[in-house]
Amino acid sequence: MKQLSQVVVRMSQSVNTFMYILGMEIKMGRIIAIANQKGGVGKTTTAINLSACLAEAGQKVLVIDIDPQGNTTSGLGVVKDEVEQTVYQVLIKETDIKNAIIEEIYDKLDIIPSNVNLAGAEIDLIDVDEREYILKKAIAEVREDYDFVILDCPPSLSMLTVNAMTAADTVLVPIQCEYYALEGLTQLIHTINLVKKKLNPSLELEGVVFTMYDSRTNLSLQVVENVKDNLKQNIYKTIIPRNIRLAEAPSHGLPINIYDTKSTGAESYRLLAEEVINRDI
Repeated sequence: MKQLSQVVVRMSQSVNTFMYILGMEIKMGRIIAIANQKGGVGKTTTAINLSACLAEAGQKVLVIDIDPQGNTTSGLGVVKDEVEQTVYQVLIKETDIKNAIIEEIYDKLDIIPSNVNLAGAEIDLIDVDEREYILKKAIAEVREDYDFVILDCPPSLSMLTVNAMTAADTVLVPIQCEYYALEGLTQLIHTINLVKKKLNPSLELEGVVFTMYDSRTNLSLQVVENVKDNLKQNIYKTIIPRNIRLAEAPSHGLPINIYDTKSTGAESYRLLAEEVINRDI
């Protein structure tokens, strides 16, 4: 009987769903990688503000900054050059993931920070066996503690991004409402499919979210319609507007829902968070 219980517990750790073990309900957090190898599309803005709005909605959230620039870290008010334990130490197995978590930077929101040291991870991991699975194995230790784990990927299809996609359940892709919106998206989707085939069979596309939408221009509307016509993927109804308060918030180390709670940017990310919570993946 004892051996059977141990087998059931081990099985539960690999399933992203609700499981019942000895009459107890165990919830596994959803892991979402936010990725786009094209820079300047609102990826980090989305990581910061989606995480904060999910937490505001009552979800327990862990955001992991996997970008060596550390903009999500600083955008949430953490001084990245002063932290001793970061995602870099986790990846090179210098520390346990629990030691790298900064708890309650805001209510229900924790973070594993990043800084420029992470840029060396590509070289450090070259000769490491199963290096694509390092982040996945680390997150497994804390996954049950959260409703959502948000991974902010670097703007490149690097080993760091592959690690994030291997660990994730889904990939959320921000697309800027500009003329070259579809540029590189085909390659990104190819990478997602490749990771799904080779490393993470359960990986799915969470969806596409339009960012920096300017209602005063026909171009933004045309881009949205063009992407909808050409991309047969999940597209979120919420569109993030181009908003000066969104642009200002990171310099104050605050998410938009705290920096300017009544701004259109804050309301948009609240709507996106609601969609993410209710999305049937």
